[in-house]
Amino acid sequence: MGRTPSRTAIAGPSRGPATAGLVRFNAASADAAEAALLTCCASRRWARRLAEHRPYPDLEALLAAADEAGYDLAPTDLAEALAGESSSNLRPGAPRTAHTALRAALAAYESRFGHTFVACLDGHHPDERLDQLLTGIRQRLSHEPDKERSVTADELRRLARARLTHLVTNHPESRENGCPDSPSVPV
Repeated sequence: MGRTPSRTAIAGPSRGPATAGLVRFNAASADAAEAALLTCCASRRWARRLAEHRPYPDLEALLAAADEAGYDLAPTDLAEALAGESSSNLRPGAPRTAHTALRAALAAYESRFGHTFVACLDGHHPDERLDQLLTGIRQRLSHEPDKERSVTADELRRLARARLTHLVTNHPESRENGCPDSPSVPV
């Protein structure tokens, strides 16, 4: 269930009026812009909407439009976005028991809700991520399906915002790999 579009690098400074990365994004063909956006959120409707509303004067306007488009996702669009996410593994070197615990928690979550668990881990140190993930999965397993759909949609919006920021800012990993997989990763 990985992403099918290739990751497209669009680099430039992060804030202020029309940065170089945002200028390139605004000037890209509709197909190129949509392909880049699909690396941030795999909903075609979301990506098409953002691509069609270009140009954006600054990153904040792009992020506001992304949030608005995210709130407007129909259940089928949300399902498409979730299908584009993939579960990540822990970094090599993590204890085997950690891998086992995470796999079991993810399997329980996917069995209960029928989709990949997503969580935006911005602001958490890499050493805290496993605990955050396991705690998040355990807490969210207690949600009713409607509540969990809402929480999942919020996490997808947070992931999309982080990925968009990396997409149009001057981060070395953005230039090399498109939107980075860490710390804003689906797990």
